Amino acid sequence: MSSRLIGVGVGPGDPELVTVKGVNALRAADVVVVPVMDTGERGRAEATVLHYVPEDKVVRVVFALNERTDRARREAAWDAAGAAVAALLERHGCVAFATIGDPNVYSTFTYLAQTIAELVPGTAVETVPGITAMQDLAARSGAVLTEGTEPLTLVPVTAGSAVLKEALAGPGTVVAYKFGRQAGEVAEVLKETGRLADAVWGAALGLPEESVRPAAELDGTPLPYLSTLIAPPRRDGGRGGKL
Repeated sequence: MSSRLIGVGVGPGDPELVTVKGVNALRAADVVVVPVMDTGERGRAEATVLHYVPEDKVVRVVFALNERTDRARREAAWDAAGAAVAALLERHGCVAFATIGDPNVYSTFTYLAQTIAELVPGTAVETVPGITAMQDLAARSGAVLTEGTEPLTLVPVTAGSAVLKEALAGPGTVVAYKFGRQAGEVAEVLKETGRLADAVWGAALGLPEESVRPAAELDGTPLPYLSTLIAPPRRDGGRGGKL
């Protein structure tokens, strides 16, 4: 019987936001892999997982999660991580990989699954969806993500502020991920596109250091890397105006 690799979304950081299916998958797996940076500190995925499974079941695997400029170093880290997980799959029937948010939304799991497909052919790859940061921020801030026929656009600001500006010029709500280091540029783009007044940002959602604030308070000070922004469109016409 082929081995199984399951990407489990564990949400943005609040352990209470892991789904029942996600908890069951973590507990049923033989081992649970959590990604860590080469600096070794405990990340959100690991901290969340440890609420549900014993520490001796967790395997820490280094990924170059913060590497964006050195492609060779990043891919070498992916290869090494893939080899480590492949070795686990040779010894265990089911390996779970815990990822913050959802495993199919800007997740390291995507790269791992591609690597495993080459290293361990025949491995069954599955995913368990997780609650995303934009959903959690919307709930904590009261921001409505979409109404009626509005589109929803998700942009990683690591792609550049020009991509965000283009999205903000269109209709519907725009969500920006990973904008913390470019907070000043993002504030200017929100002003230029007339989206500042109703926008909100959040970081460390569900954690003791959580911050949820109006985007109008952005002053250019760098924020945590994983900060999330929600910029709703203008909604005139009252209830059902966007239908």
